[in-house]
Amino acid sequence: MATLTAPDAVAMDSKKLEQVKQLFHGQISEGLHPGAGLAVYRYGNLVLDILGGIANTEPVTADTMFVLMSSTKPLTACCLYILKEKGNIGWDDLVAKHWPEFAQNGKETVTIRHILTHRGGFPATPESLPYTDWPDWGKVTRAMEEAPTIYTPGETLAYHPINYGWVIAEIVRRVDGRSFDRFIAEELAGRLGMGNTYVGLPPGLEQRVSPMHLMEDDADTSGYSRTFSEPMVLRSVVPGANGVATAGDLARFYAMMERRGSLDGSTVIQPATVDEAVKFQVEGVDKSTGSFAQRSLGLALADERMGKSNGNPLNTFGHGGAGTSIGWADLDSGLAVGYITNGFRGTASNNARLAAVSQAVRDACV
Repeated sequence: MATLTAPDAVAMDSKKLEQVKQLFHGQISEGLHPGAGLAVYRYGNLVLDILGGIANTEPVTADTMFVLMSSTKPLTACCLYILKEKGNIGWDDLVAKHWPEFAQNGKETVTIRHILTHRGGFPATPESLPYTDWPDWGKVTRAMEEAPTIYTPGETLAYHPINYGWVIAEIVRRVDGRSFDRFIAEELAGRLGMGNTYVGLPPGLEQRVSPMHLMEDDADTSGYSRTFSEPMVLRSVVPGANGVATAGDLARFYAMMERRGSLDGSTVIQPATVDEAVKFQVEGVDKSTGSFAQRSLGLALADERMGKSNGNPLNTFGHGGAGTSIGWADLDSGLAVGYITNGFRGTASNNARLAAVSQAVRDACV
């Protein structure tokens, strides 16, 4: 576990960090969510790591893990960064180069870059694959192989909420030989000391994961808050959405990225790989979400939930999790943040609470 650094040692205002804490606890007191965790690094140093509220019926503790939802996606993308650095894959490789059976139903020209930038053309989770089948990896991969495109690959920005992760995971398995849950545990979480981060929860840890609590009746038409709180789903490998972690672990990942691949003497990837990963790739109105988006390789850029940068907005990268969380880093300010709640809210109120905390953290920089 990282040791806290005095705020003034990294040019942060201790009084304003107290205001961040007050805002954090105030959001819980106001009923925006039952519980949450927040961690902040600057220049690779941990300056804030707090938690509060209720997980299910019990208080949130240092051992409580939260469901990341799509805040999982950058951790999943990092597995491809590692394979790219080893020379095992290229961004413009056809997915079918590594997974021949994938080349059907319009997906013959889909590349790894298309997957990472949500331009694969097959955004919808197959109806033929109910969540009760997600533990069966054979059924998952067959569903991805058989999935038809609805857009020409490479031409349309359309968020792939679940398929994104499954395709990446099978590429990792075919190229490396290890299952995705083992690969991410050994190559990312293990190296960085993220001891409370899993994609595919090991049996016996279910009680440590806070379920998500639906805070607004109309906030979750997809049913995700219920589905992704199911122990069976948490034990499955759904690398687009079912990661679990503490806020400290999520912030630690982004601190590694902000430090360009290394943290506390452990190297995950080289600076040049980070530079490739965070480089702007595509922007436009996303056909799946209806919102304007800017993306790099597996990361969202300049998202409103990350607050307003005083530098180049495109130097802020990260990802949000539906209704609940945000993780981000800013290369200009040296900040890395993980903020995870267990209260699932609609887009407007969720974005507002996450942006408020992100901005308060930014405002604490001297």
